[in-house]
Amino acid sequence: MELKTMTTSTAKSSFTHLRGLKMAALAIGTSFVLAGCAGNPPTEQFAVTESAVNSAVSAGGTEFAAVEMKSAQDKLKQAELAMHDKKYEEAKTLAQQAEWDARVAERKAQAMKAEQAVKDSQKGVQELRQESQRTVQ
Repeated sequence: MELKTMTTSTAKSSFTHLRGLKMAALAIGTSFVLAGCAGNPPTEQFAVTESAVNSAVSAGGTEFAAVEMKSAQDKLKQAELAMHDKKYEEAKTLAQQAEWDARVAERKAQAMKAEQAVKDSQKGVQELRQESQRTVQ
């Protein structure tokens, strides 16, 4: 009896075919996901951004970080216009940028307030030292 060896070309072509199907399914799935994202208004991002802008204003951003606050407010207005024009990806990007500008403004305002508090405390300590020196003399 004679033994014949099997060729693996069938398995190889089957693997290549299966790989091609997986790649096609991945491409189709990705396009559906991207199409789904492009059609949804970024309402959640807008809520987060508006909250960040309000927090920055409350923290004194308009006084202590005017440039950053203006940038945040301008980008939020641009995002609202893009949202109105149904340019959702652009609206989302602008809203994210506005959120980060607002967060920078808030942190800068907090830092400036803290710096002012330190200066006030140092001034108070200096005044107490001067007062204690007057009473000793």
